[in-house]
Amino acid sequence: MPTSESLAQQLLDAQVAFHLEHLSGDRLAETVTRLAQDALEAAGRHPIGDLVDADAVKEIVARSLATVPGSAAVGGFVELVAQVVYDGPAAAYPLGDLVDRDQVAAVLDELLALTPALERGLGRLTASPLVGTMASRFMGRIVGEVLQANKAVADKVPGLGSLMSFGTSAASRMMGAADKQFEGLIGDTVGKGGSFAVGRLNRIVIETLRDPTTREAVLQVWDLAAERPVVGVEDPATREELAGVVDAVHELVVSTLAHEEVARLGDAVVDALFERFGGYTAPELLDELDLDRDELVADLVRLAPGVVDALRDAGDLERLVRARLEPFYSSPEVRRLLG
Repeated sequence: MPTSESLAQQLLDAQVAFHLEHLSGDRLAETVTRLAQDALEAAGRHPIGDLVDADAVKEIVARSLATVPGSAAVGGFVELVAQVVYDGPAAAYPLGDLVDRDQVAAVLDELLALTPALERGLGRLTASPLVGTMASRFMGRIVGEVLQANKAVADKVPGLGSLMSFGTSAASRMMGAADKQFEGLIGDTVGKGGSFAVGRLNRIVIETLRDPTTREAVLQVWDLAAERPVVGVEDPATREELAGVVDAVHELVVSTLAHEEVARLGDAVVDALFERFGGYTAPELLDELDLDRDELVADLVRLAPGVVDALRDAGDLERLVRARLEPFYSSPEVRRLLG
């Protein structure tokens, strides 16, 4: 008569064999399908808010924002994406085949409609003295270029060149070498003069954006760009420059997402998501996301054989199943039942 210990071992071996059989061949697809469908069906009886703890999700989001973007895996992924962009597609194709012109026009219309907000934002630049100085220099250069262009035209007309020389001379005295005379002219009034220059420059920008011709000009530029093929970056120097930009942006994202204020923003997003979707069941949320349940189950069935076969070939599948079941059969309660 077998002892309780040997009987427990036999039952363990039988159950391990049972599970391994259901994870092999054609039965694997049946097992995965049944497990996925049962899980979705069970989850469909309860709202997501009852199944998932919002506070736990907030902790996960905060930890992920602080650690994942700066991880080696994300850094490698950024480099991989940059390399793919540098190399370009295997076969070149026009940019217009990738992006629809009507969608570009729609985006452009929405951007041009933001001119009031842009005007308010540009208006805040008047508070910066340095921006005022830059705008004053820019406007001064424009004036100087216009005068130089007029003089070049006037020189071709007898007698008119000398008449224009006075204005050009005055402009040159104001501008001077490296704008030093212009800076001296501004002097202590740079704040007031700079604010006027910024306001004037802002008005030029806004009026240009509101001009109906601007929309047509941008679309015309898009039409020219749409005909060019999408290719990679061939110049090594340009690749290095772009790589520097990508690295700098990545570092900026890493440092920003690790800030505690971003974590608070993440908490607000989680609260909003639970408020919006917490009352949905899992199948209902899938419907809202336009994800078909049968297609998800089919995807799991396609992925499962590769994972299970790799574990079986390495001898890990039986070890994992046995390690999961063995504590039950070696427990005192089971030994007493088998005794």
